[in-house]
Amino acid sequence: MSAHRDSFARDHLPPREQWPEFLLDRPEYRYPARLNCAVELLDRNLERGRGEHPALVTPQETLSYAQLADRVDRIARVLVDRLGLVPGNRVLLRSANNAWMVAAYFAVLKAGGIVVATMPLLRAKELSQVLRKARISHALCDARLAEELRKAEAPDLRHLVCWGDGELEGMVAQAAPGFPACDTAADDICLIGFTSGSTGEPKGTLHFHRDMLAICDGYGMQVLRPQASDVFIGSPPLAFTFGLGGLVLFPFRVGATAVLLERAPPEDLPAAIARYRATVCFTAPTAYRIMAGLAGRHDLSSLRKSVSAGEALPKPIFDSWQVATGLKLMDGIGATEMLHIFISAPEEAIRPGATGLPVPGYVARVVDEAGAEVPRGTIGRLAVKGPTGCRYLDDPRQAQYVQHGWNITGDTYIQDADGYFWYQARNDDMIISAGYNIAGPEVEAALLAHPAVAECGVVGAPDAERGMVVRAYVVPKPGVVADAALAKALQDFVKAEIAPYKYPRSVVFCDALPRTETGKLQRFALRRQAEAGA
Repeated sequence: MSAHRDSFARDHLPPREQWPEFLLDRPEYRYPARLNCAVELLDRNLERGRGEHPALVTPQETLSYAQLADRVDRIARVLVDRLGLVPGNRVLLRSANNAWMVAAYFAVLKAGGIVVATMPLLRAKELSQVLRKARISHALCDARLAEELRKAEAPDLRHLVCWGDGELEGMVAQAAPGFPACDTAADDICLIGFTSGSTGEPKGTLHFHRDMLAICDGYGMQVLRPQASDVFIGSPPLAFTFGLGGLVLFPFRVGATAVLLERAPPEDLPAAIARYRATVCFTAPTAYRIMAGLAGRHDLSSLRKSVSAGEALPKPIFDSWQVATGLKLMDGIGATEMLHIFISAPEEAIRPGATGLPVPGYVARVVDEAGAEVPRGTIGRLAVKGPTGCRYLDDPRQAQYVQHGWNITGDTYIQDADGYFWYQARNDDMIISAGYNIAGPEVEAALLAHPAVAECGVVGAPDAERGMVVRAYVVPKPGVVADAALAKALQDFVKAEIAPYKYPRSVVFCDALPRTETGKLQRFALRRQAEAGA
C-alpha cells in the first residue's frame, strides 16, 4: 500500500501494459515491501558505526554521516512541520553540487516526498516546463540560482525556500532534531528525473525507492565494487542521474566519502583528485582526454578506478588515459530512463573500445525494427531490461521507449560473438551516404587519434549527389594551423584508420563544440549547422 497521500505521480504512471518487464528475481534485488531509500543509504551507516566517518567533503565544509543525518532530519522537519509537505508532494531542488543539495535531497526522500532535481543552468522557460508537468508544490533552492526560478511559471508552487541567504539555515537551526522516516513502500515513487529535452518537451522519468538501491546493488556493488575507504570525486551534476549515483548513492551504500565540487572542469579536476586523495572518479570522455594531458603535473596515484559515461568512449581516449595513469577507463552506458549504467565491465573484463557486458541482473540484445534479435555481429537497436526501467510521467512517448517489454534506448549497437556490446551511434546519428551506413562516433574516434585534433564532432550534411556526406567539425590543438592542408591530412588519416568510404568529405574547423551542461556533445546542434550549410 502506498504511503503517498498526494497520488498525482502514481496516478500519472503509464498503463501497466506499457511498462517494461522488470527482472527482480536475483537475491540482491529482492527488497522488503516497505522501504525508504534514505534510511537504507544514510541512516544505516550510523547503525554500522560509520557515524563519525566523513560522508561529504566540500571546499566549504566537511560533514560526517552523523552530521549529515542531523541536517537531513532537520530539513525534513522544516518541510513537514513548517511547509506542510505531505507524502507524494513533488519538491524541486536547484543547486550546484554541494552539501546542502545532498541534505535537501535526502530530506525529501525521508519525508516521503518526490525529488525533482534540476540542472543549475536551466532558465525560466525550461524550469516552467518542469514545474507545470510535475505539478511542483515545494522548492528548495540555492539563493544564487533563485532568480530564474522566481521568473518561471509555477501554478502549483506553494513554498520556495532558499539556502545560502540564511533562510533555510535559520529554519533548520530552530527545527527539532530527529525525524521518523515516512513508511514508504518499496515501489512508491521517490524521484522524477527529467531528460534533457533536446528532442522537444523534456520527459519525466519515474523511479521508485527500490530503484535507488537497485543501481547500487547492481552496477555499484557488482561492477564498480567500491570500498568503505574510497573517496569519490567527479564532475556530473547531481541533477543528472549519472552524477547522483556516482557521487552520492554508490559511496553512501558502502559508507564511503564523496567529494563535491560546485565547479569541476577537466582543467581543475586533476588538482582536486590530488588534493583530496580521491580514489574513484566519475566524469565524461571529453574530460578524460583533457585530464590525460595534465596528468603529469599532478599526483594522481590515489586513483584506483575511473568511470566514463554520458557519451561514447572513443578508444584513443581510453588509450591516452591508460598511458597517463596506468588505469583502464571503465566505460558504461546508462540512461535517465534506466536511472544509471546497465552495460559495463569490471576492470578484469574490459575490452578497449567495447562498452562491455550487461550488468548482472540486466539482459540486453540487439534487435531489428520489428524487435527481433539480429545475429551477432549485425548492427541494430539496443534493447535492455532489468531491475530498473522506463516509466514516463504522463507521456505518449512511453510507447516508443518500451516495446514488447524491452527498453529501446535509442542507441545503435553491435554485439560480438563473446557477448560484448560495441557502440555505433545514437539511432539518429547514423549517416547514410550513397547507400552506406556510417556511424559518426566511429569517424570521431579515428579523427581523435590524430595528434592535431583536440575535439571533434561528426554529423551528416545534405548532399545532392550522395544524399548525405560525412562532415567533421574539428577543434585543432593550440598552435596547429587550421587550413586546407590540415583538412586533407585528416581525411587521409581517417582513410588509413577505417574503411575509406567513411572519411569526412567535408571538414570544418571551429574554436569550440556545442555541449550540454553534463559535457555531452550536442550533435543535434551540429546537424542544424550542417543543414544550414555552416
